[in-house]
Amino acid sequence: MEFGVSAPIRGPLANPASIRTLAEKAEALGFGYITVSDHIVVPTEIESTYPYSETGDFPWSEGGDVECMEQFTLLSWLAGITTKIRLLTSVTVIPHRNPLFMAKSLATLDQLTGGRVTFGCGAGWLREEFEALQLAPYEARGQVTNEYLAAIKAVWTQARPSYNGDFVKFDKIGMDPKPVQTPHPPIWIGGESAPALRRTVALGDVWYPFGTNPAFRMDTLAAYKKRVARLHGLAEEAGRDPTSIGLAYNCAFHSASEQQHVDGGRLIMTGSGQQRAEDINTFAEVGVTSMIVNLVDNDLNAMLDRMEEFATNVMPHVKA
Repeated sequence: MEFGVSAPIRGPLANPASIRTLAEKAEALGFGYITVSDHIVVPTEIESTYPYSETGDFPWSEGGDVECMEQFTLLSWLAGITTKIRLLTSVTVIPHRNPLFMAKSLATLDQLTGGRVTFGCGAGWLREEFEALQLAPYEARGQVTNEYLAAIKAVWTQARPSYNGDFVKFDKIGMDPKPVQTPHPPIWIGGESAPALRRTVALGDVWYPFGTNPAFRMDTLAAYKKRVARLHGLAEEAGRDPTSIGLAYNCAFHSASEQQHVDGGRLIMTGSGQQRAEDINTFAEVGVTSMIVNLVDNDLNAMLDRMEEFATNVMPHVKA
């Protein structure tokens, strides 16, 4: 099992000294991934429903806080101060950027890092951000995401790439260098909905859900296994071997203190080190090989302590 930790893109730790300290500590402790999330603008008035909270409210909108570092830029900076930890976009909102730009940027980064890029991606949820960026219609974001991803894969794998879709078309172009990783950097498809599952089957290497979506709650092993079964069913219907789809999991509710589940009992991946390790081992038995855990804190020393605690009390008890 490989574990990941998030780099801060906003708040008191979103500064070069703190990010460097956290990245170097993550690498030293044996974390496999450092992740960076994605917002280009943060609207000051948001009516869209945030999918990863019980209330639907976007926590960043409280108090008018609009600070946010740009994902690709920060990921490139992290590449320069680390040597082995993988660099995960968690997740790139695909419609936010031109697909040729994304393909070129990530291929270049993969070259410069010797193949450390993992491309986590999704369709996005924040209509007001789409409108501010003057993107393709928000309602078409699913099709846009699928076409952009297919176009990116064409650029990464074809000597003279071409693509002909409704939202992106190109031909007679060169786009080198290619990524170091073959056939391309791993593509993790974020999302829990049926379209996200179908996107994973059609275009992804790994399914990467977040466990905190109330509409598709996966904060129990049984709920997660049920959704994996649905993913595998869709793969079989499409003629794809279900075992060819890797499984990752974002555990945003991780805590070293025991938390109660909404239905009673202990919430998975909260509690003692042994309890959390046992939870993780049950997910590994289903096929999960990568897990991003919530170790974020607004205080640098507190976040370093949380990372140290997880590496000391949980990671040694997880089965290889």
